[in-house]
Amino acid sequence: MAATDDRARKRPNSVWLTERPPLKRKAEQPAGLDLDKIVAATVRLLDAEGLSKFSMRRLAAELGVTAMSVYWYVDTKDDLLELAVDAVAGEMALPDESDAGADWRDQLRTLAVGYRDMLLGHPWAARLLGEFINIGPHSTAFANATQRVMRRSGLAADQASGALASLFHFVYGFSTIRATHEARCRAADMSLDDYFEQVVAALSDRPEFAEMLEPSTRVGEVRRGGSVVDMLDRDFAFALDLQIAGIEAMRGPAED
Repeated sequence: MAATDDRARKRPNSVWLTERPPLKRKAEQPAGLDLDKIVAATVRLLDAEGLSKFSMRRLAAELGVTAMSVYWYVDTKDDLLELAVDAVAGEMALPDESDAGADWRDQLRTLAVGYRDMLLGHPWAARLLGEFINIGPHSTAFANATQRVMRRSGLAADQASGALASLFHFVYGFSTIRATHEARCRAADMSLDDYFEQVVAALSDRPEFAEMLEPSTRVGEVRRGGSVVDMLDRDFAFALDLQIAGIEAMRGPAED
């Protein structure tokens, strides 16, 4: 009996693995409130105020109900956050798999760009993706799509998980750092271009940074009127091409 209890305690905790009894309408429950509305309001609040300021009390105020009303639909705040991160996972574009002749490289780009856009649009999601096991329906659909595309690449089956990790960890890191910089700029009421210019001005007279600030490259591009966002988009596109080229170089005979 003790061994059974130990196994139960060690099971991954997830809202998607928890059975909840069907809701029964009670008089004290607000009319018109449902789980979809609660999750949508959660996403709006997280987008507007960030993860650190989110609370069930704040959410209840946004919905115009009591905090106890929200707990009719979820057991814990973590359950609600897990639902929210899967909801935004539903925004990620999935490739059209009905075309058997579609290029797997293009489909992999679609998946990577969709993941980037989700992380940039919802910066709070990055932390939650590292805290939950992400087995909700939208996250699972995305993971399954990546596996199917990778199978078409010709890469050996025992290499596929490493290839996907390399690709999507790159996207996660690139997008999370960019989102963090953008959030700091918003907090300081400045644009990315203004921030970049301030950094360059602060470092330009320091000889130890001369090579990093070579004007013929990134600094020169922005000072000639280029946008930091455009520069970052080009960097991402090129880095993504490198990732896909690496997968292609490592594969065996493939179906093109």
